[in-house]
This record gives sequence, C-alpha cells and structure tokens, in this order.
Amino acid sequence: MKIALFSDTYPPEINGVATSTYNLRKTMEDHGHEVLVVTTNPFSKEVSFENGVIRLPGLRLKRLYDYRLSSFYNEKAMRIIVNFRPDIVHCQHDVGVSIFGNLVAAKLHIGSVYTFHTLYEDYAYYVTKGHFDRFARQAIRLYFRGKAGLYDEFIAPSIKTKDYLRSIGIDSTVTVIPTGIEFERFSPLNADKAKTAELRQQFNLSPDDFIVLSLGRIAKEKSIDVVINGFAAFLRRYPSIKAKMLVTGWGPAEKELQALAAKLQIADKVIFTGKCDPDQTQWYYHLGNVFASASLSETQGLTFMEAMAAHLPVLARYDDNLAGTVKDGVNGFFFADEEDFAYKLKRIYDLGTEGRKKLGNAASDSIEDYSMEKFYANVYEVYKRVAKKSW
Repeated sequence: MKIALFSDTYPPEINGVATSTYNLRKTMEDHGHEVLVVTTNPFSKEVSFENGVIRLPGLRLKRLYDYRLSSFYNEKAMRIIVNFRPDIVHCQHDVGVSIFGNLVAAKLHIGSVYTFHTLYEDYAYYVTKGHFDRFARQAIRLYFRGKAGLYDEFIAPSIKTKDYLRSIGIDSTVTVIPTGIEFERFSPLNADKAKTAELRQQFNLSPDDFIVLSLGRIAKEKSIDVVINGFAAFLRRYPSIKAKMLVTGWGPAEKELQALAAKLQIADKVIFTGKCDPDQTQWYYHLGNVFASASLSETQGLTFMEAMAAHLPVLARYDDNLAGTVKDGVNGFFFADEEDFAYKLKRIYDLGTEGRKKLGNAASDSIEDYSMEKFYANVYEVYKRVAKKSW
C-alpha cells in the first residue's frame, strides 16, 4: 500500500505528534509499504523533497512553540504526490498541511483517515490569553463537528480522546489505537553507558543523586509548575536526601519555570537541559530514577509510555487517560497535589535501588499493548477498511 502522511510537525521537531508520525512511517515501511510524508519546512522558505519527505514553507508561529503554518495548497508538492499515487491519505493535524491532505484525497478520489492527537481546547489560552475562553472552546467544538464529514474514519490514541470526540457530537467511526513504542530503543539493556556518563558530567549529576525526570514540551498546559512545587516540598521535608530534577525539552514556559525554581530557592536542584534530538531521548530517560508529570492535557501520553519502556517508575497526577496503565504501587504512583507528590516521591525513594528496579520492570511489562507490532496491525486494518470504501 502507498500511504501519504500529512502533518504540520515532524522530526527534528520534538513533540508527541512528530514522534507518532515518525513511528507510523517507520513501522509501515518496515512492513513493506511505501510512505510519503508531507510536512512543514523549518529549514528553508522553499519546497524540498528528500528521503520521502516533502517539506512546505510556512509562517513561523512564535507564540505557539515556533510551529510552522503552511499554505493550504502547493502545486509543486501536488505534482510529487500525484506521481507517488497514494492509496490513502492520513492527516495528523487540522490546518495548513492537513487541509492540503483533504484536497489531495478529494482530487485523487481516495480514502482519508484523521488521527485526533490534540485536545485543542486546552490550547485556547495561547490565542485568547484568558479572554472569551468559553467562546473559543465552543468555536473549536463547532469546527471539529464540521470536519467530521471530511474523513472516512478517525483514529483516537486513547479512550479519553474517543470520549471527547463523541461528547462534541462526532459520530463517525472512531478506532482507539495507541501509538506504538520502540521498546528495544528505550530498554536499559541497550543503554549507551558512555553517553549516559557524558550527560551526567555535563549536568553535574553525582552517582548518588536521586534524579526526578520531566521530559517533553515546556508549556503551561503541561503543569510542570506543579511538579517543581512538589519537588520543592520534597526537598523541604527531607533535606538530607540528595536529589535533583531534570527538565528536558523546550517551550514558552521555560523562563517562567526557571523563575519559579529560583523563587523556591531550588534553582541549583532543578536543571533545565534544553532541547534534545528526538533520537536521543532514551539517554535522558536512562539518567532518571523516576519520571514525573502533572499534565492533564495528554491524549495518550507518549512520554509516560517511553519512560515505562525505559523501566522507569512513573509518578503522575491522576488522569483517566492513564487509568489501567499506571497501577498505583505496582508500576508507579498517582499523586493528588503538590504535598502528595512529595509524599509519594519519598515512597519511591525509600524503595531503594532494588525496589525501584522491581517497580520499573513492572512498568515495562505493563505496556505490551503499545508495541509497534500491535500499532502497525491496528492502523493497517483501518487503512484496508477505508481503502475499500473508495474502490
């Protein structure tokens, strides 16, 4: 099968949609399919086509993580796509590149699939700055109800996302398919000890430091401030414990969170590592003793799954999205607030090396449903079903 993937973000950009799109392309190609990716161009103002990736120039959105917004149509790209002759179009976003995907599906009379990766209502703040927020959320719901007829089927990465789609009035076929994880890549058995030692030296981490890791986009909706406040409470309550927090990633809230750490007088304990390449994230997971997140905006939570694949216990604020995956006291812990974060973090610390290893092994064992093979099989079933509709 020939598949055209349309996404407004793709590696080397670092975010869940970019990672999911990359993983989808990789597993499809590994199973003998041909894949063409259409995405934005962060490197040039020209159209480029290299290694199966068409990159379209676009407007840089400084207020929204420096994402690029491309035009809805490009003649040069269309010629490449028509020559490729895809059997199916799969869109990962809603504007720019993905609207182009809608036009391609209509022009070539082929089926189209849309994966709902992002709960856009959680991002209304970046546009409204808190003004007319209710109106903005209603507009988002109306927009998606209007788009329902543009696609043959929807994919949701979690039940939480499917429930949201139903709640806003989308009655199209929705299949829940969690994005696959490359277990081998994140496994401690494949850790690069030299690279890990290099990073430890770079960030001044001692062998006996207890490391709390936060990895991902640094933004308001990720609630990293809750984790930093909880970590500060942990340090106040247990001052004799040598602990540090690594915040890996980039985003618009970085300076604000650095200021918070300074205000809490733990700036020397909270290390902002900056961006890391998507193919290097496993090294950062291998630095941690526990992965912590307070985000409630995830549609699946790829970083949670990657951490668990790296045999890291997870300390997460409760979210329906994680229910059934994170098992309290078995492969990680849920926390309710900042004080509870400090208490649960101490419980993980008190387990010691062997106890945390047991917790981490249980975390790895509990994510079998997120294997790349299952991801491939489930997506391919959707593709076959949608392709038949356009025969």
